[in-house]
Amino acid sequence: MLENAATLRVRIVTGIASVKAREWDACANPEDQADGHAIPGNPFLSHAFLNALEVSGSATPETGWAPHHLLLEDDGGNLLAAIPLYLKSHSYGEYVFDHAWADAWHRAGGEYYPKLQACVPFTPAPGRRILLRPHADAARHRDLLIQACQEIAERAEVSSLHFTFLQKTEWEALAAKGFLQRTDFQFHWLNQNFHDFEDFLGSLTARKRKQIRRERRAALENGVEVTPLTGKDITEEHWDAFYQCYLSTGRSKWGRPYLTRKLFSVIGETMPEKILLILCRRAGRTIAGAINFIGDEALYGRNWGCIEEHPFLHFEACYYQAIDFAIARGLARVEAGAQGAHKLARGYLPCPTYSAHWIRDSRFRAAVSDYLVHERAQVSESAHYLEGRSPFRRIPEEEVEE
Repeated sequence: MLENAATLRVRIVTGIASVKAREWDACANPEDQADGHAIPGNPFLSHAFLNALEVSGSATPETGWAPHHLLLEDDGGNLLAAIPLYLKSHSYGEYVFDHAWADAWHRAGGEYYPKLQACVPFTPAPGRRILLRPHADAARHRDLLIQACQEIAERAEVSSLHFTFLQKTEWEALAAKGFLQRTDFQFHWLNQNFHDFEDFLGSLTARKRKQIRRERRAALENGVEVTPLTGKDITEEHWDAFYQCYLSTGRSKWGRPYLTRKLFSVIGETMPEKILLILCRRAGRTIAGAINFIGDEALYGRNWGCIEEHPFLHFEACYYQAIDFAIARGLARVEAGAQGAHKLARGYLPCPTYSAHWIRDSRFRAAVSDYLVHERAQVSESAHYLEGRSPFRRIPEEEVEE
């Protein structure tokens, strides 16, 4: 059923709790598409995760993340599409860095903040940002929401509007509406129907196989034990121990960790089946840990922390344990988060990421556009260089099937 434009309305909500979870999730992680193809579930887009960020005090106006979620509804109040949107007073916790843009605009006498950001806070995981309920008129609903975003940005007189870590199809749709295109890459491990970790190692060069085996052995020296936990096996005591590790590493890297202790209790209660927690213990206490989130097709590595440094333990907890789990679960890939060329040697390959940016001031927009032309070329060159240094074995020509 197609709606007339007059029957649709766009509104902003300043807290996702005011949206019914069932309605939001029908847009964020629909089970069936109109074309018969299901969209793989993404835990970060779920109502449970976004609500946990808000109710835990992690993503709030006080922390510079003021929710301004955009909803498209029909005349019966049914949610047809949505965008997780935030009014930002800084550029922290985004992982698509625009600090140089802000500095340049401030030097020119402008005010870069506030800005609008369509994203999942503190989460550099690619996914949909324009959440469309399966519908024959979904493309029009997408365009209506993009137009609404631009109109809101104009009326609010913010400097800019950003969609980060979005899908390529959304990136292209936003470019058609005047958004500037930006690219980057991060490292993903791709499952080639491996039977187990040894099967994966067999796909690598001999030198890399030996290196990884050596690293895994070294990580467990000094009496270190590594335990994966999921679901209801994760207790509040586990979260207490992990959070101390997270705080220790977060303070050394950022000065102030983004996530509150309450967040982990909330997600542990509301979405435990979507969590893989890797804990490392030595001499009876937890010394390190890594949290991952489980999607329908991917395992998403998110936060690591430690209170003791041990050689290669980070690689074991964050990369090798994730590969073990993905193979056992039959997941297609592991997304290991932002940055880190060291992941390449551990079997994680460069994969493109996309963001789109609307700049209100025409002069500033032209300057950023020129910059992005050169940046995209550099990103492409870097990714190509890294692809040429893949740790995987090259198949001799005589072994390639015709």
